[in-house]
Amino acid sequence: MSSPPALYELARNRLLAALPQAEARRLASICESVDLQSKAVLYEAGETVEDVYFSTGAVVSLVHVAADGSVVEVATIGNEGMAGLPAFLGTGSSPGRAVTQIPGGALRAAAGAFRELADASGALHDRLQRYTQALLTQAAQNGVCHRLHSMEARCSRWILQTSDRAQSAEFPLTQEFLAEMMGVRRPSVTVAAGTLQKAGFIRYRRGRMAVVDREGLKAAACECYDVITEEYDRLLG
Repeated sequence: MSSPPALYELARNRLLAALPQAEARRLASICESVDLQSKAVLYEAGETVEDVYFSTGAVVSLVHVAADGSVVEVATIGNEGMAGLPAFLGTGSSPGRAVTQIPGGALRAAAGAFRELADASGALHDRLQRYTQALLTQAAQNGVCHRLHSMEARCSRWILQTSDRAQSAEFPLTQEFLAEMMGVRRPSVTVAAGTLQKAGFIRYRRGRMAVVDREGLKAAACECYDVITEEYDRLLG
């Protein structure tokens, strides 16, 4: 049986780092440390959310699957948040799927125990409410981005966001996966990534993405990156 994580592990998650120590201890008592593997499905669309996950290194995508099987990403979750908000909101399930985008660590808690603790914990409840608004802002802005912005700008924004959440300038990424998250065909992503690489902003090789010139990549990205980043900063500090 695994032991509860140490408090320093909770501090690796931005959502939990500001909790008072007493509340952090109570949360740690119902959590266990896990390693999330790439493409692991944390919960499926329409199914009851059994566990919640606070990332300490992994990056998770919230995706929706259309009737024809095509997939598009709605939001990205890293160490700033959690996967499993339906457990907090009391809705039980989600119309979307949560799947690990980049492998790494996370803290897992059973949904029932987590909901009970969140309802009784003032600071945790407040942080979760703020996080919910930030995540909704991200999802809404992603919708704007898909509709209005060029593929190069969208790719730049997505790569920056993923780098932030992976806490690294380099991370595993295939063009197939990026195309799936963007809801486009792979050739569109290949052209966009090639343009960014020729500009010296990124380096892509053998399934690994590296941000070489962050400021250049940020200049190539649409305003959605700043809108989303600033909202998380405003709400979570």
